[in-house]
Amino acid sequence: MRILISFGSLLLSVALLQLSAGGLGPLDVLSGIALGFSTAEIGLLGSAHFVGFFIGCFLAPRLLGSIGHSRTFAAFTALGAISLLAHMMFPDPMFWAFLRVGTGVFIAGCYTVVEAWLHAKVTNANRGRSMSVYRSVDMGASLSAQLLIGVLEPAVYFSYNVLTLLCCAALLPLTLTRASPPTTPRAPRLRPLLAFQRSPLAALAVIIAGLSNAAMRMAGPIYGNEIGLDAREIGFFLAAFVAGGAIAQYPTGWLADKWNRRHVLVILSVLSVLSASLLMTTAGLGVMMAMVTSAILGFVTGPIYSVGAAHAHDFATDDERVELSAALMFLYATGAITSPLTASVLIETFGPAALFWLISVGHLALLGYSLARMRVRDTRAERVPYTYVPRTSFIIGRLLDRRRGQADDKNDGKS
Repeated sequence: MRILISFGSLLLSVALLQLSAGGLGPLDVLSGIALGFSTAEIGLLGSAHFVGFFIGCFLAPRLLGSIGHSRTFAAFTALGAISLLAHMMFPDPMFWAFLRVGTGVFIAGCYTVVEAWLHAKVTNANRGRSMSVYRSVDMGASLSAQLLIGVLEPAVYFSYNVLTLLCCAALLPLTLTRASPPTTPRAPRLRPLLAFQRSPLAALAVIIAGLSNAAMRMAGPIYGNEIGLDAREIGFFLAAFVAGGAIAQYPTGWLADKWNRRHVLVILSVLSVLSASLLMTTAGLGVMMAMVTSAILGFVTGPIYSVGAAHAHDFATDDERVELSAALMFLYATGAITSPLTASVLIETFGPAALFWLISVGHLALLGYSLARMRVRDTRAERVPYTYVPRTSFIIGRLLDRRRGQADDKNDGKS
């Protein structure tokens, strides 16, 4: 309860941000279908979002140092509101792709501010509880956002106005808080090769995590529409995927701390291929089957990023952790940028099942490489604890590095 009171403003802003930005993706897909956009054009919108996200991750730390936390948050929120409201002014796919770059910048920038603020306020004594509450709020809002499309009519001003109101409301808790803004953290250097140097397997794992998660979240509504689901059912279909990933974090984390993490990645990859195949073969068996299979796919693909990140940190030193986290986020975004457009083109060419061909091929590649890496070197006996890592900003590494550093200190004391 103390955590909720202490960080209430930040957490409320996070929930409103996630509701606004999280609801936009599926709404854009259904709106694009209603307006006659091609499947490839709709997929371009999802890819454009992650291009913007990538830009926002770079831009936000530098703005923080120039104008401070509150002004930076207000600037990015204004950009998000403009991008949301402008959708129905010109219903053109290329214009919408440009706007989705703006909303991607908005969500990455705002999360950077929130996580920089959290990083400055939490202590080692409450870091674990603070992160648990933060992740719960973020995941709960993300799940709720998928359900919004069941009540928002596609391709009308009202629906985009609702998301804009949520976006603007996110300004109030953070800008009106009486808590003084923290000092600005130094932006981590971006060294993508660091992830490959520490663990090539972890680097591939986070790329595949980006591919499968973005493909499902951004192209999943296209699949749902193709197999005959209505807007409300598509919302539940996506929410089931998010919920499956959330539920999987604890049991997968327990396994990843007890077993060889490469073995865990092998198991998850095998199950991901089987789950994607199940979705392909049960497409005509009703709404409930679609929900169940979507949840199963979320359950086995959702933890892959965090398992890969933990495996990479096993081989890192304490002073590399923040930059390693940023490098892993960069690679995740790379996979996420390419997959929505690729998935939509495949669906347009080969039918809705092609979405899961793409996911299956990605996890088959991860499976093969996992087995190959086992022959190259042994994993480390002393490991950092598994931590669920939100893919929200480059700053997230600063919220996790002290916990991992403490684990290293404990291991050193035992050796």
